[in-house]
Amino acid sequence: MFRKNFIMSLIENILILLVVTFVFYSSQSLSTQKTIYVPQGSITNIISQLHKKGYEVSIIDRYILSFLGQPQSGWVDIGSTRLNRIDFLYKLATAKAKMEEITLIPGETTVLFFEDIAATLELNASKLQQFYNQDADYPEAGIYADTYYVPFGINEEQLVTFLLKESTKQFQKISHKIYGTYDKKQWLRLLTVASIIQKEAANVEEMPLVSSVIYNRLKKGMPLQMDGTLNYGKYSHIKVTPDRIRNDKSRFNTYKYKGLPPSPIGAVSFDAIIAAIKPAQTDYLYFMKNKQGTHDFTKSYQTHRRNILKAR
Repeated sequence: MFRKNFIMSLIENILILLVVTFVFYSSQSLSTQKTIYVPQGSITNIISQLHKKGYEVSIIDRYILSFLGQPQSGWVDIGSTRLNRIDFLYKLATAKAKMEEITLIPGETTVLFFEDIAATLELNASKLQQFYNQDADYPEAGIYADTYYVPFGINEEQLVTFLLKESTKQFQKISHKIYGTYDKKQWLRLLTVASIIQKEAANVEEMPLVSSVIYNRLKKGMPLQMDGTLNYGKYSHIKVTPDRIRNDKSRFNTYKYKGLPPSPIGAVSFDAIIAAIKPAQTDYLYFMKNKQGTHDFTKSYQTHRRNILKAR
């Protein structure tokens, strides 16, 4: 009887000691960053990697974390720099990945887009452009104009790979719906037309009309003579002047060269793509911006000249 009571008492004391030890261990304060990177892999690997990075975690935390749940990999928002151990592990198990929002505005060029997001995400714009040139199917417009959410801490190669992959999905989806297939050569021409529409149209309603002017002039063998084609690359927001038209020797100068530019001049939206696929059925050959900020369209050069005079 005495022996039985002794054993029971010993077990109780051991349990109390374990509970007290656990409470003491779990309530210890732990230093952390507000945002930390959680590697992919098992919980054992996560704890091991955190330990290597200076976090005061141990094998015990592996079992606690296993009970709390599987952490999401990537950059996660912990929200505080000082937590007790249980709160830290709970945050680790339940925190959502920290995401950054980036937007490619329709009509923008990759060089300016990369400069903008490089500043926002603290990346290297030259590396972004390098990976784009290496992997993109199209010299320009390979990234669909849209808003994207990317993990905090993403590097240049990962970001470009993600943007190109998501954009290709969109292009393939649209192309398969319209044509039943996706041909890169055909899509390059389409993106080139769409990018001109994107630069020239004052609004979505005008896009099919601008598209019709492009196709009508191409059909007649007329030069496009559109300022927007000279807003390529670093010239995205530079006003096109008579001097620029005279001196730009590139194939993007549609005043000097007939036909389409060699490649798209900027990012395109869904509306511009659809307008390039389905132009309005018109005989328009000219358009001129009016004082209201929209365009007057005409098939007559004489009327076009009058529209120019009215706009001055």
